Amino acid sequence: MNWMTENNAVLDIGNRTIQLRSRVSGKVIWVHMPDMKHMVATVNATELDEIKEIPVVCDFPDVFPEELPGLPPDRDVEFRIDLIPGTAPVSKRPYRMAPDELKELKIQLQEQLDKGFIRPSSSPWGCPALFVEKKDQGGKRLCVDYRPLNAVTVKNKYPIPHIDILFDQLAGAKVFSKIDLRSGYYQIKIREEDIPKTLSRPIYGLYEYLVMSFGLTNAPAFFMYMMNSVFMNELDKFVVVFIDDILIYSKNEKEHEEHLRIVLTRLREHKLYAKFGKCAFGLRK
Repeated sequence: MNWMTENNAVLDIGNRTIQLRSRVSGKVIWVHMPDMKHMVATVNATELDEIKEIPVVCDFPDVFPEELPGLPPDRDVEFRIDLIPGTAPVSKRPYRMAPDELKELKIQLQEQLDKGFIRPSSSPWGCPALFVEKKDQGGKRLCVDYRPLNAVTVKNKYPIPHIDILFDQLAGAKVFSKIDLRSGYYQIKIREEDIPKTLSRPIYGLYEYLVMSFGLTNAPAFFMYMMNSVFMNELDKFVVVFIDDILIYSKNEKEHEEHLRIVLTRLREHKLYAKFGKCAFGLRK
């Protein structure tokens, strides 16, 4: 019983389960049941201590950093912005911001500069910056209103399947894990010649993006293409990809551990990083 106390374990005699709670956040991260070796519940924290407690995942802490390490590596493909022939640079005035937004603007601009995601620019292009509320964790995300640029961009026709079609592949599966990439768009570089087109016009200066930014019309299609390329050998077998979400599905727990290890290895090989707090492992539904 000392082990249970030290590890915040909860014994439920009626349901014949043992729940293991994180010493950091108190959230349930592991459940032992009589019909399987282990099952991991939805995880809502990012502490390294919790990663160490999850089978298979504990071998890949580098895939779940607290922050992106900086500019993404050179990949086989880069995001490109092809323009309708004859298009001239488009430039719009910056939007007004409230005092609290201006304070947040300085903070986020400095963070993006420090990570190398943006750089000062004198490009003739320019779209206004604005804040969008984050749905999952509160706060505001700095975005750019790229509608003027999108209007003159040649659209990428790469197909994005309907989510219902993807779920049809899950028939017969019993164990699932979901991996959500951390700021997935920022893990893709923009082709050098297209960087000036991404210029943002916040109140404080002019900045262009070196990584794929939210709001660019072809970003979802391109990201889908890249992810499908990374997991080409696993698609339709035990992996479903929808933009920056990866779903791993298996018929049993042993098979699922093998599948999960393959997926995490792919992410490590391609230097793609996930957000631990938005992932779920070993779910039964």
